Amino acid sequence: MTESAMGTPGLILRTREGRPYRFDPGALCLELLPTGGYASDAADEVVRTRYAAYEVLHTPADLVRWAGESRLPDGLSVSVSTAELRRAHELRGALWNLAAARAHGRPLAPADLATVNAVAAEPPLVPRIASDSGTFAWAPDATGTALLSTVARDAVELFTGPYANRIRECGSDSCKLLFVDTSRPGRRRWCAMERCGNLHKVRAHRARHTPTDRTEEP
Repeated sequence: MTESAMGTPGLILRTREGRPYRFDPGALCLELLPTGGYASDAADEVVRTRYAAYEVLHTPADLVRWAGESRLPDGLSVSVSTAELRRAHELRGALWNLAAARAHGRPLAPADLATVNAVAAEPPLVPRIASDSGTFAWAPDATGTALLSTVARDAVELFTGPYANRIRECGSDSCKLLFVDTSRPGRRRWCAMERCGNLHKVRAHRARHTPTDRTEEP
């Protein structure tokens, strides 16, 4: 799985009230999922309508911006076409389905696996050593296809690697964010403690300190 070479990994998301919080899904491929909620081709119309509001990849420039905010090392210069943006939506849908299936112990759909494998078969982003500084750099003129191939290859590594059984859905009933638990104890439950984890703690505290109504017997 691709680890960030710069700063703290994770994305800055916002609650419905607009409060920012950091969500680290633990893998590059899973960072693509919050850009559009559930898979756009979900069979349930209610699901599609509900999560359409979370779509942020409206234009090729949006995918370029996502790449810059992802855990990929800084310095990537990439151009994305409209066709590549559509391919990103297809890949994201397949990854949503696969990650959710893994989190709930369901079989992985062959069609979703085929989508990931097809994207991964394309040439990925090319890393190199900068000649002037000897530091990490990306080869110039990267394409959206190469970007998506790198994401898909990260998914192949995740779904076939040691953390494949640690892909989970947030423990909150009202949150569907997916992540891979890379912590040593393997007990991560929440998308983020500052969001769903704290809400759970507050509710549990209130439940413990709220008197239970009792009907007195005559």
